[in-house]
This record gives sequence, structure tokens and C-alpha cells, in this order.
Amino acid sequence: MTSTTFALVRTADELHALAAPQGLAENRSTGRRSAVVMTMGALHDGHATLVRTARESVGPDGFVVVTVFVNPLQFGAGEDLDRYPRTLDADLRTAEEAGADAVFAPSVDEVYPGGEPQVRISAGPMGERLEGASRPGHFDGMLTVVAKLLHLTRPDLAFFGQKDAQQLALIRRMVRDLNFPAEIVGVPTVRETDGLALSSRNRYLSAGERRTALALSRALFAASDRLAAQHALRARADSLPGAHNRAETRAEGLSRLGEARAAADAHAVAQAAEGGGAEAVRAAARAVVDDAAKAEPPLTLDYLALVDPADFTEVADDHDGEALLAVAARVGSTRLIDNIPLMFGATK
Repeated sequence: MTSTTFALVRTADELHALAAPQGLAENRSTGRRSAVVMTMGALHDGHATLVRTARESVGPDGFVVVTVFVNPLQFGAGEDLDRYPRTLDADLRTAEEAGADAVFAPSVDEVYPGGEPQVRISAGPMGERLEGASRPGHFDGMLTVVAKLLHLTRPDLAFFGQKDAQQLALIRRMVRDLNFPAEIVGVPTVRETDGLALSSRNRYLSAGERRTALALSRALFAASDRLAAQHALRARADSLPGAHNRAETRAEGLSRLGEARAAADAHAVAQAAEGGGAEAVRAAARAVVDDAAKAEPPLTLDYLALVDPADFTEVADDHDGEALLAVAARVGSTRLIDNIPLMFGATK
């Protein structure tokens, strides 16, 4: 049970009076924590999961606010600002049922008094890769509004979904670089039963387009399966006699055991035994999206990248440690993104 009556507020002053009626200092002295979930509306169960996680984190006496603001700075020429769904009444129900205390739905003038801001946050080099290369200026606009909303909502914790992994990484970097007092919390991607990552844009897909769009998640899962197979092959190769000699010896040993997969792909076994294989993981994902490009309707790939989650640069084939496989594509007029975290190297 939340500590306040659920409310819709339009201004920061209204929000502050609701969130900290005795003042911000009183909140901190009593240990009452606040959390924000930032959205552009059209809430779905992925957003609801963020709200539920926020509620669990701050406890029944904490304060959870959901922001609903379609940020014009994030949309470039030809993008879907006017088309973006606006469903405030449904959003209010979703937010309240998930455990929010309030929805903050400010006007553009409340967020940007005096018009578009002359001073903005720059996303830097990481903001020019992948999504940034496809959507120039997008991350500058995103970081600017997140910075504004962090100031306006004054949270202890801010929750963001892992589905927008590059956005999450940039927000964490901004908060660290600019000494924001909020803690940024990432929440795993929520998927529909068929594997498609939940997104407000999914509603634009026709039945046929949705079937094609499932290639995004299938590509990620194929890559994950390929990596798991490499880990298993490496473990098996390391257990063979002579396993501490050269990788080719381990591959030959597996072939002699009569394992069909190893015999058919001895080079991959040798590569797995040495801890590499990033290119094989990329190839497994690319095979799925290449097939989807021939579907009707077709999938048009924007990018498929296996990157270091620290800076979103492509990883080398001998990469060891954390990586992120990210994909973006269009199906019809709808652009979708997805990603999956991967771990290369020996598992503990």
C-alpha cells in the first residue's frame, strides 16, 4: 500500500508538494526515499515492471512518480513525434495499478520554459554510435530531458529498462560525469510470450509485420545459444587428454569422440577452446536477420553489433568478458530495437 493518494500532477511545484510535503530535508532525515520512472507514455507491462521494481526498492513508505512526457528534442526529421501514441487515461490506470503514487505529465512549457533550450547535454562519442549514428542528435535530446526531469523530480533512484541499453549506459555516464545525486537502476527487458521485446511501437505492427519482427529476438537467442555451445565445447575440450597443449589437439580429440557437432565444425571447437568466437556469435545472429530480409514483409536491418557495454565499440574476436549484442531494424514503417547481454570467457 502506497503512502499517498494517487494523483496526476502537471507542474514541478505540485509534484514537490506531494512528494515531500514537509520539505526535501525532512524526507531525507526520516529516510523516506523517492523513485522516478521516466516514460513517454503509452505504458505497457515493461513500464509497469519498472514501476513495481521502484515500489519494491523504496518500500511502502517511499514515493514513486512516473513521468509522462513526449520529448520533442529526441525526434529527428521524419521521425514519429506526431504519430507517437498518447494514451494518458490508460497510462494513469497502469501506473496506479503498478504501485505509483503519482504521474507527472508536464507540458512542453513546464519542461522547456521559454522554448527549446539553448544549452543542452552532449552525449559525446558514445552517443554517435549505433542508435546515435542512425538518429543524429537523439541522445543529446534524451540526456537533456533526463537531466531536466532528474532536477524536476528530485529522486533518490531512477529506473530505466535494459531494452534501451545504449540510453541506459549514457544516462549512467552522465550521472557519474556530472555528479547527479540520483542512483540509476537498470531493469531487465520484458518480453511478450512470443519473445518480442515490449515496446510502445509494437502496436504499429500488422500481423504479418509482427511475424517478421520476431527475427530480432530470434537472432539474439541464436547468438546466445551459439555462445553457450562454445562454452560447452571449450569445457569439454579442456577435459580431454592433452587439453593443455594446442587447441587443434583438443578439437581433434572431440572429433574422435564422434560428437557430430564438433566433427562438423572442428575449427569452431578449436576457437572455443581458446576462448574466442565473437565472430561466430555475430554470424549466428546475422543468419537469422538475413533470412528475415527475404520474408514478406521483409526486415530491413539498420545495425547488428556486438559491443563493449562500457563504450559501445565493437569487440574483437578474442574478446573476454561482458558484451552486448544489439540490433535495430525496420519492418514496414516501424523501427524496433533489441539487445541481449553476453559473457565471453570462462564461466565461474
